Amino acid sequence: MTTLVTGGSGFIGSRLRLKQSDWTYVSSKDYDLLDYSAVRQMFKDISPTRVLHLAGRVGGIHDNATNQVEFFEHNVLMNINVVKGAYESGVPRLLASLSTCAFPDVVEKYPFTEEDIFNGPCAQTNFSYGYSKRLLHALILAYREQHGVDYSTFSPSNVYGPGDHFDTESSHFVPALVRKVSHLEGGDTLELWGTGAPLRQQLYVDDLCEMVPLLFREHHGSLPLIVAPNENLSIAEMAKILISQLNINVNIVYNNNLDGQYRKDGSNDLLLKTIGPYEFTSFESGIRQTYNWYTPF
Repeated sequence: MTTLVTGGSGFIGSRLRLKQSDWTYVSSKDYDLLDYSAVRQMFKDISPTRVLHLAGRVGGIHDNATNQVEFFEHNVLMNINVVKGAYESGVPRLLASLSTCAFPDVVEKYPFTEEDIFNGPCAQTNFSYGYSKRLLHALILAYREQHGVDYSTFSPSNVYGPGDHFDTESSHFVPALVRKVSHLEGGDTLELWGTGAPLRQQLYVDDLCEMVPLLFREHHGSLPLIVAPNENLSIAEMAKILISQLNINVNIVYNNNLDGQYRKDGSNDLLLKTIGPYEFTSFESGIRQTYNWYTPF
C-alpha cells in the first residue's frame, strides 16, 4: 500500500512524518497543486493506493480577514485538482482534511454535530477559507454519490503543537501566544487580539497524527467527522494557563480588534464511536510541550 500525503512539509504533514515515515509526503516544492498537469504527473509518478489530502492555504485570523480571495481561490483549486486527479488515476481511498471553520458561525445548539455543516453561513472573519473547506466536503459527497468511491472527510478543530507556524503574520492564536510570551519578563504587558472571550477547542497535533491511521481504517462514511477534544477554553483562559505555568507576573490586555467567531465547539461523539475511546492531551500539557519545543534553552 502506498499512501500519498499532500501538504507534506506543512505543520501537520511534517509532524505526521515522524509517526508514519514510510508514507510518501509531497509539498509545493515537488508539485504545484494549483496546476492540474502537475497533479496528474504527481499521481503518475507515485501511483498511490490511498491519499491523505492535507494541503491548503492556512493562516490566522488577521491573515484570513485580509486575504480572502487568495484563501478561497488557492484552496478550491487545490481541492478540485487533487480529488479529480485521485479519481482519474484510479485511487480507491481518499481522506481529506476540512476544518471546523467550515461549520456555521452560529448554530441552535452547541456543541454542533456533523449534520450542522450546511446549516448557516461560515464566520465572516474566515469566510473564504471556511467555504473552501465546505466546498471540499460537497465535492467529496458528489464523487461518492456519482462514482461510489471510498472518499471521506474529517474536520479537526484548532490544531497546535511543536512544529507549528510561529511567524508574526499568519500564525494562529496558540503559536502567536507562545511567541509573544517567550519574550516576556516579569512586569511586562502581554497584548492579545480581540477581547479574550471567544471559546476554542485546541487539538494537540500528535493526537491528530495518532488518529489518522484509525480514520483511514474506520471512517468510510459521508459525514465530515469532527476531530476535537472535550476542552472548550476561552482565549483568556488559555493565556492564563500558559502564564501560570511559567510563574511570571504579566499584565494581559486585549486590543478589542478581530475577536472572531465567539464559539465553534463541535461534538466528538461520532468520532469516539468510530475509532473507539481516546484520551486527548490536555491543553495544560500540550501548551507546555509546545512552549518547551519553541524555547528549548
